[in-house]
Amino acid sequence: MRMHGSQLRASGDPYFAHPIEVAGILTDYRLDSAAIITALLHDVIEDTQATRDDIAERFGDEVAELVEGVTKLTKLELTAEHTKQGENLRKFILAISKDVRVLLVKLADRLHNMRTLGYIKAAAKRERIARETLDIYAPLARSIGCHRFCSELEELAFQHLNPTARDAIIKRLEKLRANQGAAVAHVSGEISGRLEAAGVGARVYGREKQPYSIWRKLQRKTVGFAHLSDIYAFRVIVADEDDCYRALGVIHRVWPFVPDRFKDYVSTPKRNNYRSLHTTVVGPKGMRIEMQIRTEAMDRVAEEGVAAHWRYKGRSYGFDADAAEAGGGRDPLINLRHLVQLMEHGGDVEELVEHAKMEMFLDQVFVFTPKGKLISLPSGAMPLDFAYAVHSDIGDTTVGAKINGELKPLRTPLANGDVVEVIIGPKPAAIPDYQSLTVTGRARSAIRRHIRQSEKEEGVRLGKAAVDHAFAKAERKRADVTLRPALDRFAVASDDDLYALVGRGQITPTQVLEAVFPGLKESERAAAAARTKIEDGKAARLFVRGGDLAANTFLRFARCCTPVPGDRIVGIAEAKGEVVVHTIDCTNLIPFENREEVWRDLHWTPEAERNTISQARLTATIRDAPGVLGQACTLIGEAKGNIVNLRMYHRQGDFFDADFDIEVVDAKHLTHIAAALRACPSIETVERAKG
Repeated sequence: MRMHGSQLRASGDPYFAHPIEVAGILTDYRLDSAAIITALLHDVIEDTQATRDDIAERFGDEVAELVEGVTKLTKLELTAEHTKQGENLRKFILAISKDVRVLLVKLADRLHNMRTLGYIKAAAKRERIARETLDIYAPLARSIGCHRFCSELEELAFQHLNPTARDAIIKRLEKLRANQGAAVAHVSGEISGRLEAAGVGARVYGREKQPYSIWRKLQRKTVGFAHLSDIYAFRVIVADEDDCYRALGVIHRVWPFVPDRFKDYVSTPKRNNYRSLHTTVVGPKGMRIEMQIRTEAMDRVAEEGVAAHWRYKGRSYGFDADAAEAGGGRDPLINLRHLVQLMEHGGDVEELVEHAKMEMFLDQVFVFTPKGKLISLPSGAMPLDFAYAVHSDIGDTTVGAKINGELKPLRTPLANGDVVEVIIGPKPAAIPDYQSLTVTGRARSAIRRHIRQSEKEEGVRLGKAAVDHAFAKAERKRADVTLRPALDRFAVASDDDLYALVGRGQITPTQVLEAVFPGLKESERAAAAARTKIEDGKAARLFVRGGDLAANTFLRFARCCTPVPGDRIVGIAEAKGEVVVHTIDCTNLIPFENREEVWRDLHWTPEAERNTISQARLTATIRDAPGVLGQACTLIGEAKGNIVNLRMYHRQGDFFDADFDIEVVDAKHLTHIAAALRACPSIETVERAKG
């Protein structure tokens, strides 16, 4: 109170009322003293002149560390620039994986801010905070099992983001309440009576689904309000786990259950440690009723999540495995540790945010290894997700999968109870297309890491070849000199980093040459920078890559479509080990449409697009008159094309056809030449060879 002084909130209340409310929220979770003190102090470092040392001196290092942790993570702005967003999320998850109290204080802070969000006048700011809450904080609360936090945060955010939809759902609920309220009370009493008669002691109460939860289900299942069967649900709270199954038996004997609507989260808990039996039955008057059967301990974990089994043990605060084991639970933070693993793979911060949200939102499916180990995966997961969940090395080398003993495509969605055996190859096999065969952030992150590594190795190899080529044209040998001047000039640490820059097209081989030989004569520089002809053979690997081509692969450029840099290209593997390069629209590819095994996905290297000459073919229909062929050749020369071959045929009446084989820089250059020819009145048509 002293440090916040006369500061006011947007509501006009004294600022210190906010930390007191945050601390009050956490007392409902029966957290330890350090967490409550942190809640009271969580804004003083950020908003006042107090320092971490001031906190440590008065309240101890533990509280100071927690307050500092919360302070660092105050701004998670999803609408901010992506780099800031990703870096903040990275720090946030790493911090809360070490001490969950940082997250619990942050969630309580956000909850009170959402309760008072209406006092903020700027609509854009209200929307930003609500969107941030829905995209980050509510899923984090769900991932650690804090249902109370999650549901209230979602409702408050929904109220600001889509008030029209929320009001419509509330009106439908009020109408439903008026029509079915008496029936709900009757069902509750009947369930209690049936269980008591069977000797199962239970506490039974009904609960109504929250508007946002209804909205999300309507969106996900694309169904109408009337088709939802779990708007009203009943909780049956029993003494122990055995009574859960006894109560289930009683209920199923009294009312028929709806097929495919039974879920046993007692034997296979969710990743956030949620445990309960779910079933839907057809009750009185044909009303569908969802029931959740659980013990008192399970109910507490369902509501409080990570707070239920985190406490002091000895001198450290953390997960109490003994207490959790007594309730059949596990550490809910295991879910967040999946996100920590994402960060270990590095990569783009935008990817991190996307993968983190993906990990937090998806529901679960339970599958088994051949040895019977249970693996929990998000709903919709496929064999590659399973492989990466077992181990990253297994995922990288996976080439196939058996599901329940049968070979299945890698695109097959896994179902509850499947036994999955992955087939691995001798070397990493992940390719870009594999990302479409995964749903988990962990798998996609690992695949991208593998692709980045492969691309770096390919870039180093191509860059080194390009540098050697430039040195040779300038009559220099790279082996005779050090590349240190070039390393310093381009601010890289090693030769491989320099080659990678060249391979990616960020610098040219000539620039490297000039950095190493500053006094190079103009003629030598010109020779080194002269364009290279793209020809068939192993050397063509300098200009074309992709398709898992080996370093010694012989590439042949198809004469039917004459690919040039700038064209979209594919390769067709021939029996003798050659790969023939075609443009993607070549008509000669039609016979290979159903032979996926021979196709290779290829693309041009930066060196090819920047520093080469290729041969392409144009076919023209020309009016037969004196001098017209000379006109065509002049136009090609003026457009800086070099004719290397000319063939005339089909001389009929007033027209003849001619094939021009022309050396061009790229596809754009060829298009420019074709346009120049079409502008000539004596030339009727100009087309590029397509097969």
